[in-house]
Amino acid sequence: SNEGTQTLPDDQKPVALLCIGCVLIASSLLLFLKSVWKACYKTSKFPKKTTVALFVASTSAAILTIVAMPHLDIVTNVTILNGIAILSALLQIIAQCMAKERNRFLLPSITAFILILLGYTLFLTLYIMKNPSDTKMALWVGLAVGGSLLVSFNWWENYIRVISEHSKSIFIQVFYKDMRRCENMLNIFSSLLRIIVTACVLGAYVPLAKMDWDVVTSIPRRQTRIISIIIGVQLVSSALCHWFSLSACKMHALRRCFILPLYLASLSVMVLFIVPVIVYYQDYRISLNGTSTNFTNYCSVVVDGRNTNLNVFSINIYLWLNFPLYLGLWSSGSAVSWWLGLVLATLHLWYLTVYRIERTQDLFIRRLYEGAFIEQSLLLNTRFDIQKRKKKRIHKASEPAMIYLCATMWHETYDEMMNIIISIFRLDKYRPKKDAKVKDFTFDTHIYFDDAFENVEGQGRHLNEYAKTLVNVLAEVYRKLEKIPDQKVIRTPYGGRLVITMPHGNQITVHFKDKELIRHKKRWSQVMYLYYLLGWKLMTKYYRRWDKGENEEDLKEQIQKEKHNTYLLALDGDTDFQPAAVMLLVDRLKMYPRVGAACGRIHPTGSGPAVWFQKFEYAISHWLQKTAEHMIGCVLCSPGCFSLFRAEALMDDNVMKRYSTKSSEASHYVQYDQGEDRWLCTLLLKQGWRVEYNAASDAYTNAPEEFKELYNQRRRWGPSTMANVADLLGATTAICKRNSSMSKPFMFYQLFNMISAILAPATICLLIAGSLTFVLKINASLALVLAVVPPAIYLGLCFKLKPDTQITIAAILSIIYAFLMLVVTMAIVGSMVADQTILTPSGIFIVAMTIIYIFTAVMHPQEAVLVFYGFLYIICIPSAYLLLTIYSMTNLNNVSWGTRETKPDPKTVQAVAAAPQMTTQKVVLLLAEHLKEFVSLQDEEVFWTELQKKYLEPLVNDKDKQKKMSEELKNLRNKINFAFFMVNALWLVATFTLQTFEDTFSIKIPKVNLQLEVTGDITIDPIGFMFILGFALSVAIQFFTMLIHRMSTLIHYVAFLGTEPLEKKPEKDTYRKGKKVITTKITSTIVILQ
Repeated sequence: SNEGTQTLPDDQKPVALLCIGCVLIASSLLLFLKSVWKACYKTSKFPKKTTVALFVASTSAAILTIVAMPHLDIVTNVTILNGIAILSALLQIIAQCMAKERNRFLLPSITAFILILLGYTLFLTLYIMKNPSDTKMALWVGLAVGGSLLVSFNWWENYIRVISEHSKSIFIQVFYKDMRRCENMLNIFSSLLRIIVTACVLGAYVPLAKMDWDVVTSIPRRQTRIISIIIGVQLVSSALCHWFSLSACKMHALRRCFILPLYLASLSVMVLFIVPVIVYYQDYRISLNGTSTNFTNYCSVVVDGRNTNLNVFSINIYLWLNFPLYLGLWSSGSAVSWWLGLVLATLHLWYLTVYRIERTQDLFIRRLYEGAFIEQSLLLNTRFDIQKRKKKRIHKASEPAMIYLCATMWHETYDEMMNIIISIFRLDKYRPKKDAKVKDFTFDTHIYFDDAFENVEGQGRHLNEYAKTLVNVLAEVYRKLEKIPDQKVIRTPYGGRLVITMPHGNQITVHFKDKELIRHKKRWSQVMYLYYLLGWKLMTKYYRRWDKGENEEDLKEQIQKEKHNTYLLALDGDTDFQPAAVMLLVDRLKMYPRVGAACGRIHPTGSGPAVWFQKFEYAISHWLQKTAEHMIGCVLCSPGCFSLFRAEALMDDNVMKRYSTKSSEASHYVQYDQGEDRWLCTLLLKQGWRVEYNAASDAYTNAPEEFKELYNQRRRWGPSTMANVADLLGATTAICKRNSSMSKPFMFYQLFNMISAILAPATICLLIAGSLTFVLKINASLALVLAVVPPAIYLGLCFKLKPDTQITIAAILSIIYAFLMLVVTMAIVGSMVADQTILTPSGIFIVAMTIIYIFTAVMHPQEAVLVFYGFLYIICIPSAYLLLTIYSMTNLNNVSWGTRETKPDPKTVQAVAAAPQMTTQKVVLLLAEHLKEFVSLQDEEVFWTELQKKYLEPLVNDKDKQKKMSEELKNLRNKINFAFFMVNALWLVATFTLQTFEDTFSIKIPKVNLQLEVTGDITIDPIGFMFILGFALSVAIQFFTMLIHRMSTLIHYVAFLGTEPLEKKPEKDTYRKGKKVITTKITSTIVILQ
């Protein structure tokens, strides 16, 4: 109808058919690739022959779209696609009848089936009445009806699940189980079959229709480009439509952003085709100045003027405008019947219960979408459930959860304690226990204070200054309240306990540990709360009920349910977080049953160059490394400062029990005690649990501000990380079989990362050597020798000097290396400007990494400012990856904690000292005066006594044993250091040899300027070249997984904002920080007696 419209001639029809084939094959190809990727993570079993046979029936889209639809008008093609819901409507009727429930959607399903059947009847009658003698058209119409009926088999899986649940047929039940068990192989088989069938239909139809494939290669380039763009737009838009539909469902926008737009899609297409034709036809009539004409003459003039055929690939609007009235009504009637049938067949979707970040497999039955009829496939592929009148569908995500907040404290400062206490009070206000409107979870807080007691001459054991600081913090938070909250001071076998009720009903329990009574340090505090909360509080009540004679099977089911819905939020004593951060982690565990742990985005706080360096390091680690682990495998470390663990996972075989193992070998001290959080995750991964990362769940923790403290912290983290990763790599085969999220490609990715970490010192030496060569214009071999000498000397000194002296030398060398890196960076940039090229190895590396980091920062807009710390990070690379590695490896035998080993804040000590110390008698009187209780544990005492005896008895100070273990640690250090630095030496020697015989072994790469002119050659040794390629591939994987993870994070965050109840913000924060004051009422009640 438009003069700019172009129609393909008859001899170029194969091009259009090829495009249609590409549309059909694209989705099947994506399904095949995704299924193969899924198959890498789990053992794929082959299905039975009967299961495969039913999948063959759903491969007939090619017959409908390639053979039949090109011979029908576009309006009919648009409307007949709605008729593919006929089998879905029939299966809905069967499923609802078999359910034997009063279902409100049985009548709509019956009506939908009748309407779609009526639409096919009207369609057949219309074309028969149009020209009864046209046998070819009858054939095309028959193929269209048959093809659409066969296409409707695509979504029979959506209903077989419901039918099998209510069917007594063993065949159907076994068939459904086999289908679910062999899902990956069935998807691989069906996608390959679809591709083959489409190719066969396409290949056979063109010769049978007397067309020639040679025309495909003879089309002019301009038309080829246009066709490619059109097909590309279709393929991309179909994939985006599927993705946005999935996102809309996960964002809780099912009705307005998913169902309604898909209903209107076919109507919109019809309007877009029909309205322009009517408009142009009216303009044509006006241009004739009153001359009589009709639509047939208009079409003839338009078509004749373009030398095209009116009957094929044209819009047959004539049926709609100039047919007799009864035929027009029949034509319209079939379109309306099909559309209403589709609407009624999917009416149940309006009442579908969808939870935020619902799993894709719970939203859509099949992974496949049909590119040729995207809106119908999305609607019919969405989960079908029996919608009962009275009883709603019960979803695991709606079950209330119990969260235990478990914080470990030791030598935190006043401000650090204030951060976590305020965060806990925020959560109390967010989910109050009193008059709770939202009952998705309840929580209880437990703080485990290590080494909280000290000897007071003449008075026995009293709280030390750090423990009293915590009491002051609790008093400060309550400074605006009129009265002291309800409290209990409880004597315990491990020291003492303070129980405080917060304003909204939730409780804080502070466990003050006496190292003379119970084993101290963080891992043992974690063992303490694992057995107390999961062993005593969770399991004891069921044991008592079983002892009274209750049904064992019922109790097992209840225990399993409670274990699954009980979570532990691990916190450090200085963690600052918002309630929303907790909710986002809870969502992950609620929605995905195999997620054993989830961690958030940890932000280091503080000031100074050491903290700035860590801010960028943490950012890169979370932006790229953790997202890559999350997307292609599992996060290997869920940090204990802010992570949510599932009780069921922690109580699994060889997790809690193994975690409670006392270190008996030298390697245990490195793996178990130096990186307890990573080791716990290693145990979870080995048992088949998934560990995830949520980027929107923000938490803040204080980072080391001093160079010494930072080095001591990383001295613990580095070796323990390598030990745990090596442990996982050694059990690759077993882990990949047990853990569905871990695959051998992912383990290979981790192997490459570990090799990179091992070779980091040698790589930095090579970097420095290259820098010296570039700046000083000296021989490469001489530069390598100069680069290796200072680290080698430092390595030797680390075996002889004390740790503090080693750190002092490292600090001096770090400054020297920082200046060198600054000069080198500026020199490389200047070289690129002078040579007018970035196409050199160093230039490509710097530009590529800069672009990746900047783009990654842009994708994290709230954290984008951290990219400015990247310059400090770059000049500190030698210190972080060379000197720190040497220090960590040579001090591997040092298993002390290394951080927070400081005295209390003098100001806090003076303030606490001002409070009067209370004797035993005064404490009891004061408690009575303020209506407090001083009670014993009674029932718990036996539990604590047995737990201490089995796991938590204080370690005996056996000097002979300590001396023996010290020697074993030194032997372990020497063995590991020999292997570690020997590998680095071999790497350096290999590079030195290749540089010596540069002309023989080097790879020459043309040096190209900005005008793409070759200005010389660049030589690279083969080993370095392969390492650069491996590094580039690793960074590329991290970058693309980051993009995907950002999209999923955005979906989750939007879903959270759209579903969480809104609360009015108070004018002022009730729990903001204020002056440090002493409240004698609370302080004086915490003198715990033995």
